[in-house]
Amino acid sequence: MGEANPSRNYDTVNLHRRGPAAIIELNRPERMNAWSDQFSLDLLDATRTTAEDDGVRAVMVTGAGRAFSSGADLKEASSTEGLDVYARLTERYHPIITGIRQMPKPVIAGVNGAAAGIGLSLALACDLVVAAESAYFLLAFVNIGLVPDGGSSLLVPSRIGFARAAELAMLGERLPAAAARDWGLINRVYPDAGFAAEANALLDRLANGATKSYAGTKRQLNRWLYEQMEAQLEFEAGIQREMSASTDFAEGLAAFTEKRPPRFTGG
Repeated sequence: MGEANPSRNYDTVNLHRRGPAAIIELNRPERMNAWSDQFSLDLLDATRTTAEDDGVRAVMVTGAGRAFSSGADLKEASSTEGLDVYARLTERYHPIITGIRQMPKPVIAGVNGAAAGIGLSLALACDLVVAAESAYFLLAFVNIGLVPDGGSSLLVPSRIGFARAAELAMLGERLPAAAARDWGLINRVYPDAGFAAEANALLDRLANGATKSYAGTKRQLNRWLYEQMEAQLEFEAGIQREMSASTDFAEGLAAFTEKRPPRFTGG
């Protein structure tokens, strides 16, 4: 995403500085920046580090390679015995989502490619979402027998309303960047060739803007739209725990691993 000074490199995330701006780069390009155990720990630490650094006045989250984030790493999940979905959500994912919402500085999602599942939740937790023209958005949970999590059951309808949120959640179809902008899910779409420059320019504008004003605006929006976010996250996690014990989820994981369409039975 342009010239930036390395600040800290984790195993799966890079943290860069551009003067008063910080860039959190999701860095598992070989897995389309899917969320593994280590990834969630690295991203949580990077989020907290930028939130606590008074020298950082604006943040951008973006992805390395051809994706923003493809969601949870299903390959890892399928090989993990006794996967505790509830614990993973409440202990690792939720602090990232709430940390971005409560961060007293603006956060941009620079969506350079696919934003699916928890990757979509991450993008929508940010204050502004800009996307490359070739990017797309996908509530992929239903395709493996799960339900939206990571706050997306709140973040999606708060932006686009019930009808379109239900369509994304229940049909599990890709929404191209231009359509996402027209629906009001995201803010801006840039041509692929100019995406990095445009996203960096917006980041620099915010990093040199009225920082306290931005923080106050976030508090206002959070009070109006997201005051019940923690309760909704807990509710999501409880339902997801139910879904993770279903035969449909087992079939969804098996189908993903075997690269075939799932055969759901409703169990």
